[in-house]
Amino acid sequence: MRVFLKIHVQGELETIACCDEKLLNQVFKEGNLKIEISSQFFGGKLINLENAIEILREASYFNIVGENIIKKAIDCKIITHYKTICGIPMALKMMF
Repeated sequence: MRVFLKIHVQGELETIACCDEKLLNQVFKEGNLKIEISSQFFGGKLINLENAIEILREASYFNIVGENIIKKAIDCKIITHYKTICGIPMALKMMF
């Protein structure tokens, strides 16, 4: 399995955006909630799921979307909770 992963850098802050391969450039709306999985934000390198997990383990900030990446992140104890929009799982990590 592969995922798109993009690293956004602003000053010393890095935010990882990662989504399942099949979700890129899709929009999901549910009530007043909306997630746009744009190539501008998520469309970085297409990499192996295992490689993405290694990068996410070290990340202080990330935004991940999709069944495959969320399941693997839970299995690897990177996250414990997630939300869904239209059945699409997503999770954020922010360190303060």
